Amino acid sequence: MRILGIDPGLARVGYGVIDFEERRGGVAGSQRMLDCGMIRTDPGQGEGQRMVEIANDLRQLIRAWKPQLAAVEKFFFYRSSNTIAVVQARGVVMMTLARFAIPVVEYPPMQIKLAVAGHGHAPKDEVLAAVMRELDLDTPPRPDDAADALAVALTGWFQR
Repeated sequence: MRILGIDPGLARVGYGVIDFEERRGGVAGSQRMLDCGMIRTDPGQGEGQRMVEIANDLRQLIRAWKPQLAAVEKFFFYRSSNTIAVVQARGVVMMTLARFAIPVVEYPPMQIKLAVAGHGHAPKDEVLAAVMRELDLDTPPRPDDAADALAVALTGWFQR
């Protein structure tokens, strides 16, 4: 199964693509990272144009990797001047996935940390170490948004 993990945002959308192989009887087999990175939008553009950029880049990723499932981090509400814009960008992500009929699972940050690192209050470095261990990576995925997206994809696999 190929899972696209997404860490949504307006300025940066982290993504990670992982291939998972199951053994007979649904037993976990191996997993490998195929791609990870970040969709970056131009802060000089208006919000609408930035949303178009996210949709266009996400469409290219979907066409290139053909994921069978998308795992998306749920937005954790906090008081911030960009909260609405981030939620709107997340909506663009969800709409784009729906247009390709890709099933979506959503997880809040604490559930991702619990699934990947073993406890819901794990610091970023513990989550990163767990991602590297699970994917047998020698170097940390960069940028941080991509590493976060890989954690989301792993959670989608672990919680299936």
